[in-house]
Amino acid sequence: MHEKQEFFTLLGGAVKMRRSKYNPTSDAVWLAAFAPDDAKTILDVGIGTGGVALCVHAHNKNAKITGIDIDPEMLNICQQNAELNNTQIETVLQDITTWSTPRTFDLVITNPPYFRGTPTTKSPAAHHNINMPQWIRRSIARVRPHGYFCTIIDAARLGECMSAIGKNCGSITIIPLFGANPEIAERVLVRCRICDHGPTVLHRGLQMNNDAILRDGLTINKILSKMGT
Repeated sequence: MHEKQEFFTLLGGAVKMRRSKYNPTSDAVWLAAFAPDDAKTILDVGIGTGGVALCVHAHNKNAKITGIDIDPEMLNICQQNAELNNTQIETVLQDITTWSTPRTFDLVITNPPYFRGTPTTKSPAAHHNINMPQWIRRSIARVRPHGYFCTIIDAARLGECMSAIGKNCGSITIIPLFGANPEIAERVLVRCRICDHGPTVLHRGLQMNNDAILRDGLTINKILSKMGT
């Protein structure tokens, strides 16, 4: 039996990660590809071991990234991963739902712990059964006026996400992502702008195994422009 390699890569090798008990999935790559690429300050809520943040940095080298998480072990691994990629990430050991701070950011991103049920040894308890609307509201509270909030969630929890976004957000973009079942979305990307009243745009969706995103490192804006949407 072959032992698992100590490291693995994302974005076709552009991001290197240390293998741990909680490793990012394709959700991290999709969320990073969905984030605006001109943000100067970014907060990654529930940063974990840094998968989303490091993929965002690969798209936006000039951004200053802060990550918040309640798990000190994950934050320690996150710092190790940042060093592997010659990247600076400020980490904050706090719970986003109780974090008291005046700080705001150009962009707040989050791949929230949307799992429900009893965690297993492969799925830490910190990533189960959170109050999704509260998580999203508190994340949005950290966005500066006219900044952006971006998330990727299980499609079954889209209603909770939309109810939490609130009336203070506009220019909402929704992109369904389809897995094995081409008729029912598996994940949904949601982006909105704070203190904005622009219209909501619902795209027709993309396949989750899209090599241009997962391997070649293209952003979703580039993919959509090629599709003429």
